[in-house]
Amino acid sequence: MNGIILIDKPLGKTSHDMVYFVRRLTGIKKVGHTGTLDPDASGVLPVCIGRATKVCDMLTASDKKYCATLVLGKTTDTQDASGNVLTEHEVNVTEGDIKRIIGGFIGEIEQIPPMFSAIKKDGKKLYELARKGITVEREPRKVIIHSIDILEIDLENNTVSIDVHCSKGTYIRTLCEDIGLKLGCGAYMQTLRRTESGGFLIDKCKTLDELKDIADKGQLDSVIIPTDSVFDCYEKVVLDDFLSAKLKNGIRIRRNGLVTDALYRIYDKKGEFLAVSRYNGAEIVLEKSFWS
Repeated sequence: MNGIILIDKPLGKTSHDMVYFVRRLTGIKKVGHTGTLDPDASGVLPVCIGRATKVCDMLTASDKKYCATLVLGKTTDTQDASGNVLTEHEVNVTEGDIKRIIGGFIGEIEQIPPMFSAIKKDGKKLYELARKGITVEREPRKVIIHSIDILEIDLENNTVSIDVHCSKGTYIRTLCEDIGLKLGCGAYMQTLRRTESGGFLIDKCKTLDELKDIADKGQLDSVIIPTDSVFDCYEKVVLDDFLSAKLKNGIRIRRNGLVTDALYRIYDKKGEFLAVSRYNGAEIVLEKSFWS
């Protein structure tokens, strides 16, 4: 069994919990997730099975979309609702202030990763240090905020709901806190739901109960997405048996009529997805293999 299962990760579960769940569901050990989603967050988590685990790094590096709610007037030590309140300030801002400040975060920005994160410092995960009350210096990282759509501003309850389209490595918790800092009143992230990852949308995901039911009916294959679907944007190239064998032996294949530096989906004549390759102007050069 090879492919991708789209899970709507529930609150309170880790991304690794979803890997263990799929292992039990399928009986397959070679399973990997495509980017950590915190226990306090829900939403899209593509889980790769078998040879599809080779695309885990590609999906992890893809853009993401999130729906988040931030609370104005308070900050916490975890930057979200699970933490201890550090500061409280009166909220004296207008809707215009909020729209202006949030708009200023669109584009390339720098973020300092939160202490409660899985980033390692001297071999130790930051959250392990944070749980011991240790704070260390973190280098700022550049991320890209492609867009922020404001869904609702509720100044009666001091909450703002936003949709964010961002690059890999973006911490929405940190974005919420930084917005609060700019507004002068502080803020923390109250809720977070990932709505898109690697081009996969939330409405295509299945809950754990739905997947259990599908598996009990022996219909799990019906929800497994083929690995090559990740590369639908690349043109398809079909090789005969002789050239397929050459590709599998690591030999570059001469070809005319392809676009230089473009990536291609490579198949054998039986329709088996073999690889993603790049055309260098004269030859098809293997980038990543997917044959058995």
